[in-house]
Amino acid sequence: MARKGLIQREKKRQKLEQKYHSIRRSSKKEISKVSSLSEKWKIHGKLQSSPRNSAPTRLHRRCFSTGRPRANYRDFRLSGHILREMVHACLLPGATRSSCYFYDHRIIAEPLSHFV
Repeated sequence: MARKGLIQREKKRQKLEQKYHSIRRSSKKEISKVSSLSEKWKIHGKLQSSPRNSAPTRLHRRCFSTGRPRANYRDFRLSGHILREMVHACLLPGATRSSCYFYDHRIIAEPLSHFV
């Protein structure tokens, strides 16, 4: 289990990123539209004046159940060893069991009768 302070810090970064998302996007669009270099520098300075933790590159994906920052699967929001435990316990529908850490998580939604 990750320390609670690290998890809270990550949640704070997520809130800041959501708050400044539209401001960052509009500033980047303005930079692409403006042709003069001095105008681009002014807009870039405004973009840099936002908090560092509001940048989306500062966000880190964490495991939903344990808060582990490494080896996360995006589809499940779980770390590798928790995913393996849940697949072996048949708690994740559509995931097949395997002896290694790679899982086939594709779900076949339709029967194959339309190929006949």
